[in-house]
Amino acid sequence: MSSPLVVGTTIGAAALGARYLIRAWQTFKAAPRVRRFYPGGFERNMTRREAALILGVRESAVLQKIKEAHRRVMVANHPDAGGSHYLASKINEAKDVLLGKTKGDNSAF
Repeated sequence: MSSPLVVGTTIGAAALGARYLIRAWQTFKAAPRVRRFYPGGFERNMTRREAALILGVRESAVLQKIKEAHRRVMVANHPDAGGSHYLASKINEAKDVLLGKTKGDNSAF
C-alpha cells in the first residue's frame, strides 16, 4: 500500500509539470514568427507577386504602404550609399508594377 504522502507528492509533481508545459506552450504560441526570405532569384518578367516580395508588402497593399516600403528598401540599397544599381532598378520596377505604371516586361536588365 502506498502512503498518502507519496500519492500527494506524485499528484503535486504532475500538476506542476502540467503547469510548466502549459506555460511553455503559451509562450511558444505568443512568440513572433521569423520571416523567411524568398529563396529564388528574379524572374525575367516581374509579376505582382515578385514585386510584393521585393518590397515586403502584400500584393493588394494600398498606395501609402507601397511608397513607405519602397522608401525603406531604397534607403538600405541606394547606389549612392554603396548599394547595387541592379537591385535599385529592381526595387523601382517592383514599385512601378505594384502601382500599375508598367506591365513588368521593360526591365533595364
